[in-house]
Amino acid sequence: MQILYEDNHLIAVNKAPGEIVQGDKTGDKPLSDTLKEYIKRKYNKPGEVFLGVPHRLDRPTSGVVLFARTSKALVRLNEMFKNHDAMRKTYWAIVQGAPKQPEARLENYLVRNEQQNKSYIAKPGAKDAKLAVLTYRTLTRGDHYSLLEVELLTGRHHQIRCQLAAIGCPIKGDLKYGAKRSNPDGSISLHARQITFVHPVRKEQVTITAPVPDGSLFAQLLSDNEYTYSKYEYHETHSFR
Repeated sequence: MQILYEDNHLIAVNKAPGEIVQGDKTGDKPLSDTLKEYIKRKYNKPGEVFLGVPHRLDRPTSGVVLFARTSKALVRLNEMFKNHDAMRKTYWAIVQGAPKQPEARLENYLVRNEQQNKSYIAKPGAKDAKLAVLTYRTLTRGDHYSLLEVELLTGRHHQIRCQLAAIGCPIKGDLKYGAKRSNPDGSISLHARQITFVHPVRKEQVTITAPVPDGSLFAQLLSDNEYTYSKYEYHETHSFR
């Protein structure tokens, strides 16, 4: 377990593909339980450990997940995640092909099918349709794949997966949304790269960045192509296959 940030009110972890953030019907041990055990051991806490879960990532994705260690922090984080202007969330996605526009803003209405655990593009005004907005820019492209940086402006179910598939660029490994083949480990090539927000108690800006998984295609591409990058600017990009 890779801890990215920790103080008295917050803790952030770099989730590995395949981990679940909170318990579900599978019965698999969630990341939240592992974190509670970690906090209990590290701080020698008696009794039940409090840990709030203000947001989640899909099981096959990786990247930064933020948890609250106090009820005060949880209440304020919940409000921040509802008010998307107060929190900036950036993702990296490896997609099939290349978008027609190197960068763009996507606005769609999505409808969630609970039985299929899948979202679909819908017409405005359709029953239960919710507006989904994101922006993306192409960091690099090759013969078969492109690496996109996505900023999520709303928080709809499977939003990035559904909207990128709708422009003909399904995420690598995402069979549910049209990828040609699965990834060997069952993951999809979507990584929650960075989150920026105002600390709910200290009122200072916090930016948390999650390294890509060791041995992943992300890591391989970054190594093979010798990227030199800063927070949001890439000084050099190369094609990859």
